[in-house]
Amino acid sequence: MVIFPSDPPVLRVLQLSDLHLFGSAGQRLLGQDTRLTFSAVLSWAQQTHWPVDLLLFTGDLIQDENPESYSYLEQQLVNLSIPCYGLLGNHDLPELMEIGFTRSVLRMEDSLQIGGWQFIFLNSRIPGRVGGYLSSGELTKLRQALHAHSQLPTLVCLHHQPVSIGSQWLDAIGLGNPEAFFACIDEHPQVRGVLWGHIHQAFQRSRKGVALLGTPSTCIQFLPGSQQFTLDARTPGFRWLHLYPDGRLETGIERIPAYPDPLELHPRAGGY
Repeated sequence: MVIFPSDPPVLRVLQLSDLHLFGSAGQRLLGQDTRLTFSAVLSWAQQTHWPVDLLLFTGDLIQDENPESYSYLEQQLVNLSIPCYGLLGNHDLPELMEIGFTRSVLRMEDSLQIGGWQFIFLNSRIPGRVGGYLSSGELTKLRQALHAHSQLPTLVCLHHQPVSIGSQWLDAIGLGNPEAFFACIDEHPQVRGVLWGHIHQAFQRSRKGVALLGTPSTCIQFLPGSQQFTLDARTPGFRWLHLYPDGRLETGIERIPAYPDPLELHPRAGGY
């Protein structure tokens, strides 16, 4: 748990997700140089939504099994002088994080309190699996954090989507126990939003007054509503959030104007 002593009147947060970085320059994921697209997204964020108080990274930071991928990300963040927090996605490997992250630039915490808000970070990763699940330990952590700071409006963050997004192949690899998750959320009215990555597309709904928010990838995008793996020509992006001490939440999606190099759609691709 991290507590910041000074609170801004409006907490300005950016969520970046599903970077799928490689350890070496020039490597591509289904035609896209993921280092190049991440750099373009970060640059666009600095042009359009800077300064910010917090950067959130909601998993799948790397694509390959290479600690240099994490080292590269650390190098991109070290000079920003902004608190950065992350959580695990299905492509992430904690043992490599320990090797690649050496300067505590991207922190992996259970929760933090800042700006009159609480953030809770959950690990929905199942080793060796694409889909996700919240263990009894993670659910206990969620309940304890919500109980400990019941007066604070709260944003709950995880990698896997806990609701159907209307895309058969993605819904099959979402969170495996959403009922248990929402049973906990429903007991705590201070929860204002649930934020995730994994789906490589924008998503926004409301459930019992709680904002449900999915976010584009900083690299390839998945076509909304597709029943099988399908890429989308929309450009990479990020989510911005303005969080007010009274619990109000404003949010939106920002995408880069154009791909930094031509997008090569792969109609026969069955996955990544």
